[in-house]
Formats: sequence, structure tokens, C-alpha cells
Amino acid sequence: MNIQQIKYVLEVASASSMREASTKLFISQPALSASIRELEDELGLILFERSNKGITLTDEGREFITFAKKALSSYEILEDRYLSKDRDKEHFSVSTQHYFFAIKAFTDVIKKYNPGNYVFNIHETKTKEVLEDVKDLKSEVGIISFSGSNEALIRKLFKEYQLEFTPLMKKETYVYVWEDHEFAGRKEISIEELSDYPCISFDQSDDSNFYLNEEAMSDYDFTKLIKSDDRATTMELIATLHGYSIGSGMLSGDDVVLKGMVSIKLKEEDPLTIGYIKREAGILSEYGKAYIEELLKYK
Repeated sequence: MNIQQIKYVLEVASASSMREASTKLFISQPALSASIRELEDELGLILFERSNKGITLTDEGREFITFAKKALSSYEILEDRYLSKDRDKEHFSVSTQHYFFAIKAFTDVIKKYNPGNYVFNIHETKTKEVLEDVKDLKSEVGIISFSGSNEALIRKLFKEYQLEFTPLMKKETYVYVWEDHEFAGRKEISIEELSDYPCISFDQSDDSNFYLNEEAMSDYDFTKLIKSDDRATTMELIATLHGYSIGSGMLSGDDVVLKGMVSIKLKEEDPLTIGYIKREAGILSEYGKAYIEELLKYK
């Protein structure tokens, strides 16, 4: 088994057909099929069921994919750090849910140190990816939040992934609407009053991750719901459809994407606990320590 075969399997698993996968991988379909069969023979497992309708993962294949993704992620980290043209540069990475203060702290670290040569990464992503990025060494620090409805599961994952969580703040629940919305001047509102408007929710893209939702009121049965996985798209939907989203009420005038938004206190209570994670007993870099110092200013 080699890393190329792992890449092949992951591409086939995400494609609709072997032909589509071979096109994306720039190899012939017979060569791709032969490589995967060679891997299956070596493992003594059948990873894919073949039929005239296409290919699907077997139970063993789905389990293999879980470990293959982790192996590839670790390999890419090593490759980027030691084999790429950037190996002699300073490296630092952060993964975060959608919080502007996490980005602000990141930029403040860069401005403070102003390193000559560096490759820094900030991944604004989903709850599960934040947890896995820190666990798998893709990022030194992660910014994450949870509400009462998913706290038990999140804390279970902290323990399972050997992550240390430090709370920074606990925020009450707010809704965001565009500045021209009929309710924009309100100081407080209930979800029932907003039932004629769509709620724009951040899409976790996996029904099994329902309780990893980063938003408050995640278990509420909304009358109208639109899922989006992009902040700019979410803002456009809120503005043009007079919709709303639910968050912590942390709006900043420095965030260009959020200009035009106003926050209204939600009558329904589901406070968010927001903090940062790092690996237990993990040794932070100079930049990791500096980043946490910046985060603690928000505590």
C-alpha cells in the first residue's frame, strides 16, 4: 500500500463513477481499476462493489476511508513541512468556526512578529474539521463553541481526541438581520415572530453531525430553513430574502463581510460557550503561544 493508492481510493469514493475519478486523476480508467484491485488484494478486503450501475463502497471500504483520510492528512502535513519549497519558512496554522475575533487575533500575531519568510494558514471551517485539524496536527489551535444542546457530545469528543478546551466567553443568543429589515430596530425578538422569514443556517453537510452544529437553537424545528456553507453567500441570502441567522451577537465594524448587519437579542435562551482547543500536553510554537495571548484578550 502506498500514498498514491490511498489518494486513488479517496477520489473514487467521492466520484460518481470510475470514469469521473480517472479523469480527475489524469490516469486511464483501466490503470486506476488495476491499482485499486491490487490494493484490495494486498489488504484482503473488497473496498468497492462493482455493478453495471457503477461502484459503491462496501462496509469495509467505508471503514478504510475513515483511516485513509487521516493518513493522507498526516502525510500532506509532513510533505508540506519537509518536502515542499516552503520547508525553510516559518509555519503556523489555526482552524476556527466562523468568528471574526479569531481572524483578528491571527492577523495581530502576524503584525506583531512580522516574520520575513512564512507560510501561515487559517482554516475557517466546520465544527468536526476544527476538532480533527487540531487532533491531526493540521492546526496548533482551534476556535470552537457549543450550546447546551450539544455540550455533552462536544466534551466527549474533547476527551476522545485528547484535546484541552479553554473557555473564553459565554454569549447570549442573538439573531442577525439586514439593516433594512422591518425588525432591525428591535432590541429583542422571538423565533416565532420571525416565522415568515427564512433562517439561514451554516451547513455541516452531514446529517450525522447534526449535534455538531456551531449555532444556538440547532434542535429547533424552523418553518423555513436555508443551509449555506459560505459566509458571503449567507449575507447575500439574508439581505435579499430578508432572512436571518442565529449567532452570538458579536458584530464588528472591522469585518467587511458583516457590514449592513444588525443584531437583535433572542428571547429564547441557548447561550454559546466559546473558547479555544489545543492538544493535551502539546508543545505550542512561538506563534501558537502568541495567538493564545491574543485570544485571551477577549476572555
